[in-house]
Amino acid sequence: MAGNHRGLIAALVVVITTKISTFDGKYVRCTLSRKTRRQPGGGNILFERPLIKPSQLAAGDRIATVTPSWGGPAVFSARYQAGKRQLERAFDVKIVEMRHTLAPAEWIAANPAARASDIMQAFRDPTISAIVATIGGSDAIRLIPHLDLAVIRDNPKIFLGFSDTTAIHFACLAAGVTSFYGPSIMAGFAENGGMHKYTIDGVRRALFATEPIGRIPINREGWTIEQTDWADTEAQKRPRQLQPATPPRILQGTGTVSGPLIGGCAEVLEMLKGTSWWPPLSFWKGAILFYETSEDAPSPTFIRYWLRNFAAQGILGVLNGILIARPDPASDNTYQERLEATFTEALVEAGLPDLPVLAGLDFGHTQPMLTLPYGLTAQIDCDEVALTILEGSTTSRS
Repeated sequence: MAGNHRGLIAALVVVITTKISTFDGKYVRCTLSRKTRRQPGGGNILFERPLIKPSQLAAGDRIATVTPSWGGPAVFSARYQAGKRQLERAFDVKIVEMRHTLAPAEWIAANPAARASDIMQAFRDPTISAIVATIGGSDAIRLIPHLDLAVIRDNPKIFLGFSDTTAIHFACLAAGVTSFYGPSIMAGFAENGGMHKYTIDGVRRALFATEPIGRIPINREGWTIEQTDWADTEAQKRPRQLQPATPPRILQGTGTVSGPLIGGCAEVLEMLKGTSWWPPLSFWKGAILFYETSEDAPSPTFIRYWLRNFAAQGILGVLNGILIARPDPASDNTYQERLEATFTEALVEAGLPDLPVLAGLDFGHTQPMLTLPYGLTAQIDCDEVALTILEGSTTSRS
């Protein structure tokens, strides 16, 4: 691992100049400078603690929307506009699109460098206080060659999203900046019939306040993964059907543990493994892994394979605890039970039958959803069956 070598650390600056085709047929020339510190043997030192916390949000702030993966805003424009409108009204902020946010989906797919350019510009722009992903997808991992982590570190600000946006969160983590796993414009802020109070409260506590987030309340509104047609503007006005809320459960472990939060969407974590955005083992030591699956509901058999890889890397053995989300079961009523059983079986196999695991939490591919801050200290209380965020996730505005 990069952190285990000794010797003189040299600075490496790579400057890349590329020509990006814009969706209006024009071209822009984009220079990306990547600054890393390289040790002998080629290992990059990118992950540093403590993470830099961004400034809190306030009414009137300008928030940029970016499309780092699928070009959903162009496909379902009304859905995007509903999310934009509901976010602005709920928090009294102003949404601004970056140059390619609303570009056609086919063009977005073909131009990862332009997607990255939008993210870089949003971080650089001093008039923008936060950045929110429009939607997930499946290929944000393709932005790795195009993002300048130094820009993120030098311009720390709130970055919010989930699912495939996990990849960009790991870029922020590598840059040493706290980001936030929570709602996107089209999945969360655009919730049918209006946002859930649980989601609104979670965003407000994480992004608009500086005091410790505190104990995460139990969701009593209910939950939903009902599928609706995003092209149906009448369906957009009707709240989705809620299932009765079920409280979180301790799957194994006793007592109280704490550690910094690291995690995201299972399938994207697999894409990240082995890349320059994947943290070294030392960075995982003492952490609490938060883990959720997408609407594809990957087979628990594959989850077992993936957890074995975490074990083989030594990651499972250095964790202080695990959080598992309430999954989208994809019409399989046994999915959550089988998923959670896979975790406990994999942990026993790894010699970790007592590692605290708190399951059934409302983050990721479920509504309503929590907003979780990367790198902040969280606490699992097995006796109280409770999750508490012990730190504030933003700093006061200067």
